[in-house]
Amino acid sequence: MWLRDHCREEHSIRLSTESAFESSYSSFYPWSFLIEHAYNPSLVRQEQLPGANDHKIYWDKSIASDPPMVNYEQVMTTEEGVWEWLKRIDTYGFCLVSGIPGTPEATEALIRRIAFIRETHYGGFWDFTANLEHGDLAYSEVRLEAHTDTTYFTDPCGLQLFHLLSPSTTHTGGHNLLVDGFRAARVLQDQHPEHYDLLSNLPIPSHASGSGSASMPSGVHMRPLRKYPVFNHDENGQLVMVRWNGDDRGVVGGGGGAFEGETMDRWYDALRTWEGILRSDEAQLWSKMEVGTAVIFDNLRVLHGRSAFSGSRRLCGAYVNGDDYRSRLRGLQRQFGGGDPRLAALRAQIKERWGLAGRSEPSEAGSKAWEGYL
Repeated sequence: MWLRDHCREEHSIRLSTESAFESSYSSFYPWSFLIEHAYNPSLVRQEQLPGANDHKIYWDKSIASDPPMVNYEQVMTTEEGVWEWLKRIDTYGFCLVSGIPGTPEATEALIRRIAFIRETHYGGFWDFTANLEHGDLAYSEVRLEAHTDTTYFTDPCGLQLFHLLSPSTTHTGGHNLLVDGFRAARVLQDQHPEHYDLLSNLPIPSHASGSGSASMPSGVHMRPLRKYPVFNHDENGQLVMVRWNGDDRGVVGGGGGAFEGETMDRWYDALRTWEGILRSDEAQLWSKMEVGTAVIFDNLRVLHGRSAFSGSRRLCGAYVNGDDYRSRLRGLQRQFGGGDPRLAALRAQIKERWGLAGRSEPSEAGSKAWEGYL
């Protein structure tokens, strides 16, 4: 049953939609696929494969001397330029784009080179000033501490891009802040493992509220389907998401028993230590935003903020869904980057351990169908 269910040959699945249909054909499987997915017993040594974050470069404020950067024209004219852009975002969690025309149209065209813009209660592509239009502190002039956006979504936004449209002479302050959340989490884990464990396992509430708008006349009343911890991991224990915004945090405590006894005191100790790391001089990358240079960052990894400002400031930008971004990245990685390094390591392990040289594999058409599953 398992074999028939997982066949990906052309006669068993519609390759354009990957939807199965009935047939009486025989099924063929690559040996590598069978070994990788064997479940009783498992035949792959997962500890020998590269982790999800092994290729990522963690950084502190010293990266200011040589930040990851690409040129607008390169991104807009070639797929390889998009690959170089997304590769830097994947590696560092952020990237600057220089040479952008100072218009919202050029900025929107840039972000659409990645994927669709993600619509939220803020709209799609933003072009705004500090007018508190959405009842959100981001639309004000006040200082914002390092945070991730949309913690109140069940699926937080993946990428976020900002581009300043008004000359810096129109305002004072408003410097941009980035903090590598994965590096900060590692510092916390190394120095205070008990705090890291608590913030990895204790879910906290998040919310967003606001007045009505044309698209949401009944107002904003955002809550995720469930509570989430600050640090979220995959099935192999790799950190894949930081969810932290003190301004959007709901009321902790109440029913469920998660904060009973001394847990509340330990939780506040952990938060105090975590915030101390985020606010440390070493962790914070400050920069002055300029017309013609945009910053894009992975909202699941990099926290952002800003200093207070006065005067008139016009900013534009947008969100991209995380799954859309990662899908685009994988496709370009196959085209220009030699494929998934974890998959390459897996195939090498299988070849070494199981001696598959000379074994027959599926037909050419079948091999194409299996490509995304090996």
